[in-house]
Amino acid sequence: MRRDRSVTNVEDIKEIISQIKVCRIGLMDHDTPYIVPLNFGYTFTDQLDFLYFHSAHIGRKIDLIKTNPKVCFEMDDKHQLITGDLACDYTYDFVSVIGTGMIEFIEDQSEKINALDILMKHQSGKDGFTYSATALDKVTVYRLKVSEVQVKRHST
Repeated sequence: MRRDRSVTNVEDIKEIISQIKVCRIGLMDHDTPYIVPLNFGYTFTDQLDFLYFHSAHIGRKIDLIKTNPKVCFEMDDKHQLITGDLACDYTYDFVSVIGTGMIEFIEDQSEKINALDILMKHQSGKDGFTYSATALDKVTVYRLKVSEVQVKRHST
């Protein structure tokens, strides 16, 4: 790991994650990796605790999570190509968050609403959403309990 790019300050990590809107989760489909981008919400105490997602009840992603809930995740932002006079002088600025964890489905109605509120707050910056019973029945909500995370930043 490039220690010179590692971000360990909790406030810096919170700021980085607060700006990112898409998280990619990596799943295993037998012996083949499968990556899917998802909008997310998160909770953070003294570290990144949970990532929250929602989707339809059926599909490849849901089937794979049910088979093996152990996943990895990746998110990135602040992409900028830095040019130079020579090809080897080029570099790239970025921030990235990479980690692992376990996904658990949320079945309890009040927990489901809380998770959706967290997700909607992160995506929209707004509070006070309401959800019809029909909408709640049509959505699968799950959280990724983060077990390991590494944050990197490269800026020139």
